[in-house]
Amino acid sequence: MMRYYLLPFLALAVLSGSCQRSNPNNDPTERKFRFEPIKGIKFYEVRRTFASGLAFNELGFQQTPEWAIRFLSDTTVQAYSPMLNKMLDFELIFSHDGVYNFAREWFRVKEISKDSLLLQRLEVNAKKIAKDVRSEVFMHFYSEDYLKKTGKTLEQLRRPNQQDSAFVKQRIAEANAAIMDSSLFFAARNPVVFETKSDLVKIEKVSTVDKLENRSASYDYLYPEYTVNIAPAYKDFAYTISAVVDQYGKLHVYKFNATDDYRENRRKVLQGILDLYIGRLVKVTPGHTLGMAHSSLVVLNLIGKK
Repeated sequence: MMRYYLLPFLALAVLSGSCQRSNPNNDPTERKFRFEPIKGIKFYEVRRTFASGLAFNELGFQQTPEWAIRFLSDTTVQAYSPMLNKMLDFELIFSHDGVYNFAREWFRVKEISKDSLLLQRLEVNAKKIAKDVRSEVFMHFYSEDYLKKTGKTLEQLRRPNQQDSAFVKQRIAEANAAIMDSSLFFAARNPVVFETKSDLVKIEKVSTVDKLENRSASYDYLYPEYTVNIAPAYKDFAYTISAVVDQYGKLHVYKFNATDDYRENRRKVLQGILDLYIGRLVKVTPGHTLGMAHSSLVVLNLIGKK
């Protein structure tokens, strides 16, 4: 009779055992990629690209390789901190299908070997991977040993390649051919530089970086902004406008606030301010990318004091 009483307990034991079977979530050996084989090897990021294989996109944003990582196990990874100038330990958190989180970023592992790594950076919001360009960033790493075999320095490998240069040259030609066509705007990787030649004009570049608003350092060259103080001016005024700085350094009013009745008159006034105060009293170096000067858009806060 006792054997019949034991049957439910045996069933529970079998069920419990099946629940404890190894799976990718609790057993790293069940995962597609293992980090133990590359344990302790330091990898340097040598190239970062969009899905196109290029480091630049149509807007002029440049993917910049800067990471260095070292996997200590299947659950721990070190990543280089430029601010602290040292490697920091992070928990390597497995999610699913080669997707991991570490150093406050999400990645999908694409390839692993003792010579190189390929990671896809992902944008994740509310536990969902964004299916757009934000999740189409690819990071290529070389190990220290493989880096030596290439015969090139890390700095050389991180530079834009010939394909990048050809793409940038084409986009610059398009932007310079139609400077007021917003569909062809191309941000300058090295933004416009203003150097005043008179005490009447003071110009300061404004940083728009804001971590809380998810605005990275790239915003400072994608959307360059400047405050221009003029004193004495012909009258008191305060305007915030956007202007195109062409490849020769001349400023052209692009966008501003005004009612339709006064739009053309306001445009003439603003262009006059740019020509009179900046055109004559400021040395303007146009923005450039990969050494090529080109037109680019800037935001100007124009403040005049009589």
